[in-house]
Amino acid sequence: MGRDASKFTRQCQKAVSINKAINTQEIAVKEKHARNILFFKGAHTFWLAVNRLPLSSNAVLCWKFCHVFHKLLRDGHPNVIKDSMRNKADLNDMSRMWGHLSEGYGKLCSIYLKLLITKMEFHIKNPRFPGNLQMSNSQLDEAGENDVNNFFQLTVEMFDYLECELNLFLGVFSSLDMSRSVSVTAAGQCRLAPLIQVILDSSHLYDYTVKLLFKLHSCLPADTLQGHRDRFQEQFKKLKSLFYRSSNLQYFKRLIQIPQLPENPPNFLRASALSEHISPVVVIPVESSSPESEHVAETEDLVDTDIPPLPSTVDSKFDDLFGTSAATDPFNFNSQNGMRKDEKDRLIEQLTAELQALKEELESFRLESGRLCQALRGRVNELEAELAEQTHLKQQALGESEFLRVELDDLRRVKEDTEKEQRSLSEIERKAQANEQRYTKLKEKYTELVQSHADLLRKNAEVTRQMTVARAAQDEVENVKKEMQDRVKAAQDTASQEEKAQLEQLQALQAELMSSRSELETLKSTVTSSQQSNEQLSTQLSTLEAEKVGLMETVSQKEAELASLGVDLERVQSSLTNERESGVKAAETLQNQLNEKESREQALESELVSLRWAALRAALEEAGRIVQDSLNQLDDPAHISCTSSADYLVSRCQVALDCVERLQSARDGFVSDNTDVSGLVRAVTQFAHLVGDVIVQGSATSHMVPVEQADALADNVKACGVEALALLCQLKEQESNWTADCSRLRAALDTVMALGEKLRPRGLELQQGELGDLVEQEMAATSAAVESAAARIEEMLNKSRAVDTGIKMEVNERILASCTDLMQAIKVLVLSSKDLQRDIVESGRGAASMKEFYAKNSRWTEGLISASKAVGWGATMLVDAADQMVQGKGKFEELMVCSHEIAASTAQLVAASKVKADKDSPNLSRLQQASKGVTQATAGVVASTKSGKSQIEDTETMDFSAMTLTQIKRQEMDAQVLVLELETRLQKERERLGELRKKHYQLAGVAEGWGGEEEGQREKSQCKLV
Repeated sequence: MGRDASKFTRQCQKAVSINKAINTQEIAVKEKHARNILFFKGAHTFWLAVNRLPLSSNAVLCWKFCHVFHKLLRDGHPNVIKDSMRNKADLNDMSRMWGHLSEGYGKLCSIYLKLLITKMEFHIKNPRFPGNLQMSNSQLDEAGENDVNNFFQLTVEMFDYLECELNLFLGVFSSLDMSRSVSVTAAGQCRLAPLIQVILDSSHLYDYTVKLLFKLHSCLPADTLQGHRDRFQEQFKKLKSLFYRSSNLQYFKRLIQIPQLPENPPNFLRASALSEHISPVVVIPVESSSPESEHVAETEDLVDTDIPPLPSTVDSKFDDLFGTSAATDPFNFNSQNGMRKDEKDRLIEQLTAELQALKEELESFRLESGRLCQALRGRVNELEAELAEQTHLKQQALGESEFLRVELDDLRRVKEDTEKEQRSLSEIERKAQANEQRYTKLKEKYTELVQSHADLLRKNAEVTRQMTVARAAQDEVENVKKEMQDRVKAAQDTASQEEKAQLEQLQALQAELMSSRSELETLKSTVTSSQQSNEQLSTQLSTLEAEKVGLMETVSQKEAELASLGVDLERVQSSLTNERESGVKAAETLQNQLNEKESREQALESELVSLRWAALRAALEEAGRIVQDSLNQLDDPAHISCTSSADYLVSRCQVALDCVERLQSARDGFVSDNTDVSGLVRAVTQFAHLVGDVIVQGSATSHMVPVEQADALADNVKACGVEALALLCQLKEQESNWTADCSRLRAALDTVMALGEKLRPRGLELQQGELGDLVEQEMAATSAAVESAAARIEEMLNKSRAVDTGIKMEVNERILASCTDLMQAIKVLVLSSKDLQRDIVESGRGAASMKEFYAKNSRWTEGLISASKAVGWGATMLVDAADQMVQGKGKFEELMVCSHEIAASTAQLVAASKVKADKDSPNLSRLQQASKGVTQATAGVVASTKSGKSQIEDTETMDFSAMTLTQIKRQEMDAQVLVLELETRLQKERERLGELRKKHYQLAGVAEGWGGEEEGQREKSQCKLV
C-alpha cells in the first residue's frame, strides 16, 4: 500500500514538473524542471501529461514542448525514443498544422517538429547511435558494419538530419531582430534556449560526416561522391556562419562554449587531410551546471531514488542565466550614485524620453513594415508555389505523354509479335499442307504397290495355268506312249499269232513297224522338248515365287512405314490442332489487350487534348493580363514622365505586325494539326509582349507631340489594345478559335504606324550628293584636325623644353609625349576606319554609286558623320587643354576629361564602322587593333597626368609647425567648411552633367538624325528608371 502511494506521489511530482516546464509564458524552460523530467525511465508518463495540453492552439506552449521533448530524446532513457514513435503521426499532423503560419512561433514549431521526427526516425533506423550522438571511432565503424553501402546510406541520413538542424537554426535567427540585444530579453531567450541542443547535435553530426566521407573516398571513385561533396560544402558554409553568429550572442557566452569550424572545408580528395581534421568539441562551463546534475549522474535507479530538494541559490542562479527575472532597468539610469538632478539633468531626461518615444515609434513602424514584408513574402511564396504546381502539372503531363508514347511503342511491338506469330502459324499450316501432300503421295504409292501386287498375283495365276496345261500335255504324251506300247504289244501278239499264217505280209508289217518307229521317235522328241519346257517353266515358277516373297516383304515394310507415317500424321494433326487453338486464343487475348490499349490511348489522347487547351488558355489569359497591364499603365500618373520617339514607335509597330502574321500562321497550323500547341503558345507570348510594348511606346510618344496629335495617338493605341484583347478572347474559346480574325488588329496597328510616320522628324534631309560629300568632308576634316593637333603638341613640347626646368619640365614632357602617342593612335584609327568604310561601300553598293550607297544607308552615314565630328572636336579640345596646362593656366582634370571624351568618340566611330562590316574583313581586325591602341594611349595620358599632378602636389609640403592651437583650429574649421561646400558643389555639378547629357542626346537625335531604334531604346530605359 505504501509502495503504491509513493509511486502515485512520484507520478504526481512528474506531472507537476511537466506542467511547470511546459507553460504559456514566453520565457526559457527552467533547467530544474527539465532535469526532473529526465528521471523518467520511459515516455509513458510524459505523453500522458503532454496529451492533456492544448499544443495545437498555443504556439508558445508547443515551442516549449518541443524544447523539453528534444532534451528528453537527447539525455533521457533509451526507451524514450521507442515509446515516442507511436505519437509520430500526431507530431506530423501538428507540424503540418503549424506550417500554415508564415511567421512567429507557428513557423518555428513546424520546423522544430520536423526535426524531432527526423531525429526519432534516424535513431530507429540506426539503434547503435545513442540519443546524445556520442560515439567513438570504433563504434562508428561498427554502426556501418564495415559495408560501404551502409556507410553511403548512413552519410545521406546524416545529411538529412543536419539539414533539419540547420533549418531550425536559420528559422530562429530569421525570426529575431538582431539589431537589438534580443539575447538579454525573456522572449529572445525563449527562442534561443533550444539552440543549445541543436549545437550539441550539429557538432557531432559534422564530425561523423567528415569521417564517413573520408572513409567513402577511400573505397569509391571521386565522381560517384560528387553529390556528397557538394551537399557537404553547402552545409559547411551554413554551419560555420551559424556557429560564428551564435558565439557572438551574450546569452550563449555564459551557458555554452561554441567551437569554431576551420576556414576551409576538408579536402576529401586527399587522404592525408583526415589527420588535419579536428573534431569540434562543445564545452558547457562548470558554472552553468548545478550540483543536482552530479547527484543525478551518481544515481543508478532513475525512478525509485528520491530527489532531494534543490537549493534556492541554484534556482536564482538559473533564473539569472535564463532571463526569467531580468531587471527592468539594466543600465541603472535611475540611481546613479544618488546625485542631485539639476536643470541640465532634467533637460537630458526630457530629451532621453523624447528619444525613447521616437525609438518606440520607429520600432512600431519597423514592425509594421516587417509585417507587410512578411505578408508580401507569403504572397510571393504562394505564387511561386502555384507556379511550381503548374510546372509540376506540366511535367506530369509530359511524363504521362511519354508514358503513353512508350505504351504505344509496346503495343506496336506486341502487334509485330502477333504478326510474327501469325506468320509462324501460316508456316505451320504450310508444313501441315506439305505433310498432307506427302501423305497423299504415300497413299498413291501404296495404291500402286497394291496394284502391282495384284498384277503379280494375276501373273502367278497365269503361270500356274500354263503349268497345268503343260502337265496335261505331258499326261497326253504318256497316254499316247502307253497306247503305242499297247498297240506294239497287240501287233507283236498279232504277228506272233499270224507269223505263220501271214508270212507274205511280214514286209508290209515291218515297213509299217518302221514307220511306227519313226513316229515313235518323233513322239519321243516331242516328249523330250515338253520335258525341257516343263523344266523352264519350273525355273520361272521358282523365280516368280522368290519375287513374290520379296514383294510380300516389301509390301509389309511399306505397310509398316505407312502405319508409322499415319501415326506421325495423326500426331502432327493433333499438334497442329492444338497450335491452332492456342494461336486463336492468343490472338483473341492480344486483340482484347489491343482494344483496351486503344481505348486507354483514346482516353489519354482526349486528356492530352484537354491539357493542350488548358495550356493554351493559360497562355492566352497571361497574354491578356500583359496587354491589360500595358493599358493600365496609360492611366498611371508616373507614366506621364516617360517619353519615346516616333522612329522607335514605327519600328515597334512593324515588329508587332510581323508577330501578328506569325500568330495567324501559328493559329492556322494549330487548326490543321492540334497535336502541337507549342508554336501557338510561343506566338501568343511574343504577341502579348510586342503589343504591350507598342501601347506603352505609343503613349510615351504622345507625351512629346502636340495635344491634338497626342490625343489621336493615345486613342488609337487604346483601340489597338482593345482589339488585341478581343482577339485573345476569340482564341481562348474552341468554337471561335477557328474563326478568329486578325484584320481589325492589323488595321489598328497600321493606323498607329501611320501616325508615327507623320510624327517622325523631317529636318536636315540631305540630298544624295550632299550626304556622300559630307562623309568625305568630315573624315578629311577629322584627319586634318588630328594632324593639326599633333603638330601643335610637338610645338608645345619644344617650347616647354626651352622655357621650363626641373620637375615642371619633366611633367610637361611626359604629358605631351603621351598626348603625341594618343594623336598617332587616333591617326591610325581614322585611316583604318577609312579603309573599312571603303570596303563596306564596295561590297554593299552593287551597281549603285558610292553617293547612292551613302544616301540609301542614311542612318549609318549620319552616325559616321557624327562620330567623325566628335573625334575631331575631341582632338582640338585635348590640344587646347594641354596648352593651358603647359602655360600653368589649366587644370590636370581638364586634360583627363578630354582624354576620356576622345576614347568615347573613337569608340563611337569604331561602333559605327563595325555595323555593316564583314566579321572576317582584315580591315576590321586592323580597326579593332587601332581602337585598342587608342584605349591604351588614353590610359597613358590619364596615368601620366595623374602622376604629374601627384608629383607637383608632393612638392608643396604642408608646414604647421609655426601655427598656434587657435590657428590650427580655425584652419580646421575652414577646411571642413570648404569640404562641405565642395561636396555640395560636386553633387550639383553631377546633376547638371546628367541634365546636360540628357539634353545633348535629345538635341543630337533631332539635329543629326540618329536611328529611332537606338533613341527609343534609350528613352525606354529612362522610362523604366522613372
